[in-house]
Amino acid sequence: MTLPSSPNAPTERASNDTEPSRTILLTVAYDGSAYAGFAMQRNAHTVAEALLDAIAHFDPAVRTLRVASRTDAGVHARCNQVAFDTTRDMPVRAWVHGLMPRLPDDVAVRVASRVPAGFTPRFAAKRKRYRYLLLVDRYPDPQWARRAWRVWGLDREAAARMERELAAVAGTHEFSAFASARDEREHRERTLAPPRVRWREGEGALSQAPMVAIDVEGDSFLHNMVRILVGTAVDVGLGRRPEGTVATALASGDRSLAGQTAPPDGLYLDELILEVERQETWPRVAEPVPG
Repeated sequence: MTLPSSPNAPTERASNDTEPSRTILLTVAYDGSAYAGFAMQRNAHTVAEALLDAIAHFDPAVRTLRVASRTDAGVHARCNQVAFDTTRDMPVRAWVHGLMPRLPDDVAVRVASRVPAGFTPRFAAKRKRYRYLLLVDRYPDPQWARRAWRVWGLDREAAARMERELAAVAGTHEFSAFASARDEREHRERTLAPPRVRWREGEGALSQAPMVAIDVEGDSFLHNMVRILVGTAVDVGLGRRPEGTVATALASGDRSLAGQTAPPDGLYLDELILEVERQETWPRVAEPVPG
């Protein structure tokens, strides 16, 4: 399979330029445990590779995908949005039914639709919501391995303390203190809704242990931003850092003042809102990607 030069490279067209190109948008869910992230990488198994292998059965000319969120290794998604251009004239439902048997069990196409030509989900993303799951259990639970971060010592009071701590990020702020060193973007201002932290009792057949669900919603995110916010909130909830740590780190822009980076296991891309009707206002694929 030919690898793209970068995850944002323009989609390669089919060789027969006389056939009209159609743009298909897929809603894709996956368990990211076995993957090195979404985007294609050399010598690594990725979600994009699994999708392209399945699409090749219908149109081998499709070699790149345009994705709304390039999730990292081990991160899961319930609703990532993936677009590609094809000359195959198939009913959209045929893409769902045709791809499903050719995908591994941990990747699923939930919805397919036709969108304006050249549609680029990343430029259209209006809002994203991530959910992070914490399993409050003294001992490992195989049913939640690689699907939640097991943290022992939290209780309802700690969960309430974590929600108060994360309230500091609501609104528009500069989030340098909550970005990994790998994020080289200069523009680090983001707008977030008030995060929600919910205590949930045992999940019955799935788990007898309580869980904590943390929802973080915003216009866009820096690399590892949600995981650092969650890790810092957990540190405060467990009493390892004082209350007010998030506000102090946010104001300083100093990563060293924030807490640990939570592992990818418990992170889910939970909701993605796109503005398909505003295609004409978005930058071309070849232009710089907005932050």
